[in-house]
Amino acid sequence: MTNAGPERPALEVAEVIREHGAAFLTRHGGWLTGVQQKALRDLARCRTAALGGHVERCADCAYERISYNSCRNRHCPKCQAQARARWLDRQAQNLLPVDYYHVVFTLPKEVAELALANPAVMYDLLFQAASSTLREVAANPKRLGALPGVLLVLHTWGQNLHHHPHVHGVVTGGGLSCDAQGALDESPRWVACRPGFFLPVRVLSRVFRGKYLDLLRRQHDRGELVFPGRLVPLADATTFVRWLSPLYAKDWVVYAKRPFGGPKQVLKYLARYTHRVAISNRRLVKLEEGKVTFRYKDYAEKQRPKCLTLTAEEFLRRFVQHVLPKHFMKIRHYGLLANRGREPLLTLCRRLLFAATVGNALPDARTPEVVIEPARVRCCPECGSHRLIVRELPRHSQPIVRPSDTS
Repeated sequence: MTNAGPERPALEVAEVIREHGAAFLTRHGGWLTGVQQKALRDLARCRTAALGGHVERCADCAYERISYNSCRNRHCPKCQAQARARWLDRQAQNLLPVDYYHVVFTLPKEVAELALANPAVMYDLLFQAASSTLREVAANPKRLGALPGVLLVLHTWGQNLHHHPHVHGVVTGGGLSCDAQGALDESPRWVACRPGFFLPVRVLSRVFRGKYLDLLRRQHDRGELVFPGRLVPLADATTFVRWLSPLYAKDWVVYAKRPFGGPKQVLKYLARYTHRVAISNRRLVKLEEGKVTFRYKDYAEKQRPKCLTLTAEEFLRRFVQHVLPKHFMKIRHYGLLANRGREPLLTLCRRLLFAATVGNALPDARTPEVVIEPARVRCCPECGSHRLIVRELPRHSQPIVRPSDTS
């Protein structure tokens, strides 16, 4: 007897690639990067015979279970669970017993178009401008006068798979006291935000806009941007400055959501957002006559659920534009959470928070407890026997089809 494994989504991104990927590459392969082409290949082969696998056979009842290997590509909807679990385990040790705030910084569509041609440079500037904005405004003694802990996560998509680059920020509701330049005081103390309020969004928006456009202009001056297609005129310095001018008058979207609460709520949020890809398999509805239908939320109509149908070619075009450059870090830490000096700073924060809450009905300053389930011993699902015989399956070079017996 062979097990079909846990229930799978009725349709997967991999199936769209297997059925229409060859035609898509024939037509658009010339402008795809090597990383984008590799992502399409990896997703098509994920958990199929093409990557090999193993067979588990019960020595007592002869029950068999076939498992094919994962591609482990970070853009694959099926390969994020283990990476997310390991990452969350590490992040739990960095959380403080304070409220956390959710801030989002979004690039306007004019800049986003240029980012498609220069993803590594433009997304890096997005991280620089957003993190610098948070630290500068928080350091202002009229605002908070403190250095907060900041975690930023890059998303490049909207619900309909259009290009919509933005970073989600998870920020501590307070920080260590510092001067206006962000340098810690000689004897820092913990400075908490006002309940339910972090920093003024209008100020964050204006500072973010100024910082990003200044960084962008410097990149142009150094000749580190490319301008393909209709962007060619922007290679000229005078034209580029003229193109930048109206962006200084435009309102850039920065908004703060209501605070998460304590560390447990933050972990739930991080579990959903940090390792998300452009579209999950569970949002796909059908693939018929060369068209893909998927569910999305229309934010213009109060997140009303809708369905969108695209040709397979357009669906794949939108999908690959969210494949990040090789080695690009989509999750970054700043301030109290910056890799350099993080452990001693967090230790100091916990000590100060603990001292401030002694005698009050507030949580202590210990690291939040995270329950990690013990590793389960594999056994036969039919008879419960632990006598399993494992046999490896070699990689298969035949055309890729959807396996009906994978786990």
